[in-house]
Amino acid sequence: MASSEADRVRRLTLEAGGGVDRDKPDSKRDVFADLGSPVSPLRLRATPSSSSSSAGSAKSPALCNAAAAGGRGGGARSVSGRGSHSGELAAESGSGSASSNPPRPPGHRRSGSGPLIFSGGSGSSGGGGGGGGGGSTASSPLTNALPTGNICSSGRVAPAPAAPRPRARPDVLGSGTGHYGHGSIMRGGMAPARSGGIDAAPLAGRSSRAPASFPAPPDSLQEVTRAGNELYKQGRYGEALRHYDRALALCPDSAACRGNRAAALTGLGRLAEALRDCEEAVRLDPASGRAHGRLAALCLRFGMVEKARRQLTLAGNTNQSDPAEWQKLHEVESHLGKCMDARRVGDWKSALREADAAIANGADSSQLLLAMRSEALLRLNKLEEADSTITSLLKLDSASLSSMSTKLSGMVADSYVHVVQAQVNMAFGRFDAAIAVAEKARAIDPANAEVGLILNNMRLVARARAQGNDLFKAGKFAEASIAYGEGLKHESSNPVLYCNRAACWSKLGRWAKAVEDCNEALRIQPSYTKALLRRAASYAKLERWADCVRDYEVLRKELPGDTEVAESLFHAQVALKTTRGEEVSNMKFGGEVEIVTSIEQVRAAIHSPGVTVLYFMATMNQQCAQITPSVDALCSECPSVNFLKVNVDESPMIAKAENVRVVPAFKIYKDGARVKEMICPSLHVLRYSVRHYAVSHS
Repeated sequence: MASSEADRVRRLTLEAGGGVDRDKPDSKRDVFADLGSPVSPLRLRATPSSSSSSAGSAKSPALCNAAAAGGRGGGARSVSGRGSHSGELAAESGSGSASSNPPRPPGHRRSGSGPLIFSGGSGSSGGGGGGGGGGSTASSPLTNALPTGNICSSGRVAPAPAAPRPRARPDVLGSGTGHYGHGSIMRGGMAPARSGGIDAAPLAGRSSRAPASFPAPPDSLQEVTRAGNELYKQGRYGEALRHYDRALALCPDSAACRGNRAAALTGLGRLAEALRDCEEAVRLDPASGRAHGRLAALCLRFGMVEKARRQLTLAGNTNQSDPAEWQKLHEVESHLGKCMDARRVGDWKSALREADAAIANGADSSQLLLAMRSEALLRLNKLEEADSTITSLLKLDSASLSSMSTKLSGMVADSYVHVVQAQVNMAFGRFDAAIAVAEKARAIDPANAEVGLILNNMRLVARARAQGNDLFKAGKFAEASIAYGEGLKHESSNPVLYCNRAACWSKLGRWAKAVEDCNEALRIQPSYTKALLRRAASYAKLERWADCVRDYEVLRKELPGDTEVAESLFHAQVALKTTRGEEVSNMKFGGEVEIVTSIEQVRAAIHSPGVTVLYFMATMNQQCAQITPSVDALCSECPSVNFLKVNVDESPMIAKAENVRVVPAFKIYKDGARVKEMICPSLHVLRYSVRHYAVSHS
């Protein structure tokens, strides 16, 4: 009786504690009775065995499952009172009494000495206790078994390992080799770079990719990103950007979404916005080597070599650094340093060469390099190229240079860029714009003495020019020339002031002085049309006809529709021929094409000095009807050229003598020798040929 009472107390204690003594390991028998196989998932083939109702009979693993499901049998009980997994070890024979094997709560199983684990089933006790040794318990089949391998050798349940945090998917754009967002480049075609590519659809939070059997909803992050990626691959960057914007709205903290958006912006040439998105992607995922590499590539395009180096170093720490990007960085840094050295000593040819090399090696959006290139061109008197370079600089979608530590002549980079722009404006006579930009440079770098000196000089030059203009309009040409001279004291290489002073000398009849100032203006700016016009007119006054004709011929090419230039050229040619003793009676300016009807007229015309064009046509020919108005226009445009028209229907003997069988036909004679023959030419070829020989003739 005392023994029964002790057993009852022991059973109640186990039930209250979950059936396990938490402080001591179970016996080996209990451990092996409940463990599933942590090694092999192979099923054991069921082997036939005789059922036994006596306590202590052992069951095969296959029969353990059957016994657990049915809850049948007398003395022997199934493992843990439930169906065992295939491969589990059956319990050893025991007494089978309720006192030695107290019942466990339904839906639970013992696993070593660890805590009770809920199986997820709704097992119920089966068969009743029934006193004596014949009672058995049964529960529902196991529906949520422990994962294989989660039990330690001691029999305790090992804590489940923490799920590894998914590594952020690579972002969009790799480093490439040039204009990024297009893949690998250099100025033109694109191919995916080693670390390039578009991210597959990034997932919000830390969730994993949805199974292939369950397609993403149309408005899901995955589907929106996938559609954007397809558009990006087709080069439809604007449409891709709209999809990436939607993806970013769905997942604003995704570095991958930021990277995709940066790629589309780069493809659209919006590099400053792309740079900001790359910086945000790095902030969101500092461990992403791809993000650091992409940011480095954009920094290199802006000429920010120090920042590019830092980002490439961070990318290298994650094995995402591109050797090609390192090579480009070294090339840009080397050429930039050489350009600065050449600029410091005034070697402008070398400075221009090194700036061009740095731009070609990847820094194609660097305001600093473009400004250095423009300054070198300005000092080399290539003003048009300097101006076009500044224009391209202003069109750039560039990041601010205020963060750059680079200084040139003590000026911060952003201030230097404005100073160069102001100097180009001053050279072209845009005085007000030059002063406004120089004031911006002073506001950026107020402590720099050179910036202050440049601004002050520009103000003095602009004031002198304004005073000179007012005096010239008032007819005070001598005072005006003095005012322009004062401006040249502050800016000795300003072609506008030289040309304006030349106009004063012309009004005063000092033609030689006018030529000198025009020469100086054209030395600084060789294509300065106004200075060339004033010099040609001064040459005419000095009766230097060869020089006069040469200048007017250049102007004729530049201003083909200017009748005043054409007439001036004609008179200069007549004067030149007269001084040489040549016949000029047949030379006339303007008028219509002269019609000739005899071979004698043709012979006289083609053997006379100058250029003669013979036009062979037929009245009913459609091509002749179309080109005749253009021939008349050319006659007006080229007054120094003699145009003769021969109608082959009315003058067949001339056509035969000149061996003309197809019309329209043209023959160009120069000083009695045939230099060009054309049959059914296009209007472009005809115009080019006539102008070529008209201008080259002197």
